[in-house]
Amino acid sequence: MVDLLQWLLIGVIGLAGGFSVGSAFVALLIVLDLIPRLVQLTRAYRRSSIFESSILFGSLYWICADLFDWSYKLPTKLLLLPAVFQGLFVGMFAAALTEVLNVIPIVSKRFKLKPYLLPLLMAMVLGKVTGSLVDWLWLHP
Repeated sequence: MVDLLQWLLIGVIGLAGGFSVGSAFVALLIVLDLIPRLVQLTRAYRRSSIFESSILFGSLYWICADLFDWSYKLPTKLLLLPAVFQGLFVGMFAAALTEVLNVIPIVSKRFKLKPYLLPLLMAMVLGKVTGSLVDWLWLHP
């Protein structure tokens, strides 16, 4: 009986944690307006459900992969496509967060960097890409 109560308590705690993390993720997506912004940028207004479904199924897949400790031994070249999509997601998420918080305009105005804004943005993008490639190809092959 004690074991059953322990498992029930663990289940309730797990569900509560999942609901809190899931609702925080959804709230972040809503605050950042990520999906409507992607639909607007791609001009795919009739296909907005595809964006929503892909985020849902991606989240479900990664939850299961983490929970059940899925691992696949795949060649590195085959992992290039998922890595590109992962990088796109993280990049768009960071860009949306930066856009919402108005970080770049505030920093450029405070440090008087307006004439150097394009080189600054290019340095940020190229630095992120270079760091990701070094990490992915050399440090953790």
